[in-house]
Amino acid sequence: MAVLLETSRGDIVVDLHTRECPRTTKNFLKLCKIKYYNNVLFHRLTKDFVVQTGDPTGTGKGGDSIYRFLHGEQARFFRDEIQPSLKHNSIGTVSMASAGKDMNASQFLITLRDSCDALDGRHTVFGVVSEGLQVIEAINNAVCDEQGKPYKNIRIKHTIVLDDPFEDPPGLEAIVPNSSPRFIKGPDDLRLEDDWKQVAEIKENQAREQESHSRAVLLELIGDLPNVDAKPPEESLFVCRLNPITTDEDLEIIFSRFGKVITCDIIRDHKTGDSLNFAFVTFATKEAAEAAYFKMDNVLIDDRRVHVDFSQSMHDLWKNYRRFGTKGGTMADGEQAH
Repeated sequence: MAVLLETSRGDIVVDLHTRECPRTTKNFLKLCKIKYYNNVLFHRLTKDFVVQTGDPTGTGKGGDSIYRFLHGEQARFFRDEIQPSLKHNSIGTVSMASAGKDMNASQFLITLRDSCDALDGRHTVFGVVSEGLQVIEAINNAVCDEQGKPYKNIRIKHTIVLDDPFEDPPGLEAIVPNSSPRFIKGPDDLRLEDDWKQVAEIKENQAREQESHSRAVLLELIGDLPNVDAKPPEESLFVCRLNPITTDEDLEIIFSRFGKVITCDIIRDHKTGDSLNFAFVTFATKEAAEAAYFKMDNVLIDDRRVHVDFSQSMHDLWKNYRRFGTKGGTMADGEQAH
């Protein structure tokens, strides 16, 4: 049971304690589903202690629980679920930033060090960062003003629910947006956006893809590329109906929960470079591929319900992928994939 938080400093995966804290984790999962946290600031940072986020107003005074959207203003807050077995004893612990006893809404904390014992018994621990601790460390190093607000805005840019054990309550579907909300910077927000790292990563990934494609062409020319007519391996999955905004990196993070991913390539049009909305994901083992196949088919990724099958079902597309690489697709390939 987990959620992927895409931030302006990198991606974070939070594993949730759904059994121990069902009310709190359900609130978090459903807020993520309605994109409540998209573009929300990390508005308060206490270096080497905690960082706080989850307030759309960015002031630390706002925020609503999912129950307020479903049941009205009287349900804005919900009760604590403090468990003695769950403590703030490791970096990356995620807990509610409550306004007082039984006053939990949407704001939450992430610890920036081990042994934050002062928070135990006061804040409901409901998750832990399982991937992206380097991102937590990068956030901890942000330069802040006297109130602990970073001089450069660090935001949750997007959320992806990886696994949700709770059924959607009545009324939720009506408030789930058709697409992710567009970021609009407020007129009073004069601080720079902390996008520098993300841009650098995009450039690095583009360079890596180009290098990979060039290497494949060279190997084919010298006859060292495996037979393109060979059947796709049993460890490879075909994923289609992707959202054009989904990146190779996001897809790899999502599928790597089932085992080691060897390659994860979204196929792009050879002229425009645009995503053709399908990809090939190859695992190190057949067992990992089978686990992902059974769990990921019809799952929502970036607001699109994807279809997952074994690559052997799409031999022609696989053959083109092996011959021309990730940027050798055509519009006809995209139509065939769907």
